Amino acid sequence: MSFSINASTPLRLGATLILLSTGVGYFSPSRALANGLVSPSPSPQVIAQIPAGATVLYVNPLAGVDESSAGKNERTPYRTITYALRQVKPGNVTVIQLQPGSYTQETGEVFPLILPASTILRGSETDKGASTSVIGGGNFISPTFARQSATIVAGKSTEVRGITVTNPTTRGTGVWVETSNPTIQNCTFVRNNREGVFVSGDAQPLVLDNLFFENGGNGISIANRAKGQIRGNIFENTGFGLAIGGASEPLVQGNRIIRNVDGFYINDGARPILRNNVIEENRRDGIVVTIAAKPNLGDREASGSNILRNNGRYDLHNATKDPLYSVGNTLDDKRIAGVVEFVAPPIATEPGAFQDVAGHWAQPYIEAMAKAEIISGFPGGVFKPDDPVTRVQFAAIINKAFNPAPQQPRRDFSDINTSFWGYQAIQVAVQGGFMQGYPEGVFRPAEAIPRTQVLVALAAGLGYADGDPNALGRYQDSSQIPSWAMGRVAAATERRVVVNYPNPGILNPLRPATRAEVAAMVYQAMVNAGKAPAIESPYVVASSSARNGN
Repeated sequence: MSFSINASTPLRLGATLILLSTGVGYFSPSRALANGLVSPSPSPQVIAQIPAGATVLYVNPLAGVDESSAGKNERTPYRTITYALRQVKPGNVTVIQLQPGSYTQETGEVFPLILPASTILRGSETDKGASTSVIGGGNFISPTFARQSATIVAGKSTEVRGITVTNPTTRGTGVWVETSNPTIQNCTFVRNNREGVFVSGDAQPLVLDNLFFENGGNGISIANRAKGQIRGNIFENTGFGLAIGGASEPLVQGNRIIRNVDGFYINDGARPILRNNVIEENRRDGIVVTIAAKPNLGDREASGSNILRNNGRYDLHNATKDPLYSVGNTLDDKRIAGVVEFVAPPIATEPGAFQDVAGHWAQPYIEAMAKAEIISGFPGGVFKPDDPVTRVQFAAIINKAFNPAPQQPRRDFSDINTSFWGYQAIQVAVQGGFMQGYPEGVFRPAEAIPRTQVLVALAAGLGYADGDPNALGRYQDSSQIPSWAMGRVAAATERRVVVNYPNPGILNPLRPATRAEVAAMVYQAMVNAGKAPAIESPYVVASSSARNGN
């Protein structure tokens, strides 16, 4: 997505500037940074410039007066933001420049402060509003969430910069964004009763380089169909760092989400795009995904590049029924709950239509397996037929192809825990007799599976008796077949399960199996089991002692 507002460019001409000065600060981000209470900003600070030719209105809660003759310079300021906002002329850009001061009900403010279109409320961006606090809340009616309490309601093309915002009222929100496109930058949101910023409707805000600290509910809540960008912020010591729900699709990039209850809580049908975030030391989970949410944690076009580590329970907790796809993230697979696949998500095109298998020797097998929803491809309409297959990926294919019933007890492996995304697939493949672990009690789920293991697994799980050793004479490299695998490989050969490309006489038993080879050999095993029609191929090995059945 793209936005026309850029904080690094000069603001528009013809603006009105309202300058607020003096008062008592409520929370000091600079002091908090010095005392180690919050973490340093993750990105260089960008300070917006005051527009050239702007009309400046000044506000001072101690020395000012709310009269029409005031507000034109620092010597004769207005007293309240509320009065200054009434002077905003429709169609003009109004810049509200916040200098040190506390703006509260006691100093004459009436909440919520509703910013008209093209109004800019600005304090001291260099210290994220350490000396300029807006404290309070008032009721208003949200079109999507009914009665709410907010400190500031940000309208179309407004900006909020360099202030500290606190709404201590019950269920209070700092800044409410409803179907608008404000920029909220270099602010501090601290001790809001519910959240610092609430985004709803079709809003597309830019929320940049802010500090969210000690808010009662969430740092940011995003709902309905909202989009926008959440970049370069710090979320620390709050409830959920970010709560993202509804059908929202924000870009969340380059943030630090640390020491909260949960870093992200993503629910409903939300599809946020998460890139380059650091999510660590949250007391419970780094990312929680529920109901039907599908966060984008990386895809074929771009890696997620998120860092998830040292969270109290799980780094990534998928509580949905569907898999999540993680591409290019720093993530410990032992600190995952639910199904997570470390590959790009499958393509959404018609099953079996892959642009990189046209004319490939295994095209008929790949297309048949894809149409049966046993295998899938990647975004962009590709299958990557020559990529290797890991042991856990092979276990998942076995599950879909044969749905094996348990034949033996569950076996635990020291390198897999119950929260690992492939735990259930591995257990089904092991209990069904298809796969085994290694003698030292490990499964090695990420290891590329050799062709020998593919054939042994299929022969064992489908109950083939050991075959005639003479069947192995068909292979020029039969001496490379491990002794423990000879009987099973012979049985698979006799049942026309073995597929060798480009030379049927060369088995390559120790080479990792490719995605194309696994598709072909699993399909041939399905043919032998009566689960699929035969596909003619010159690369299917036929032994002189070939037989059907068990």
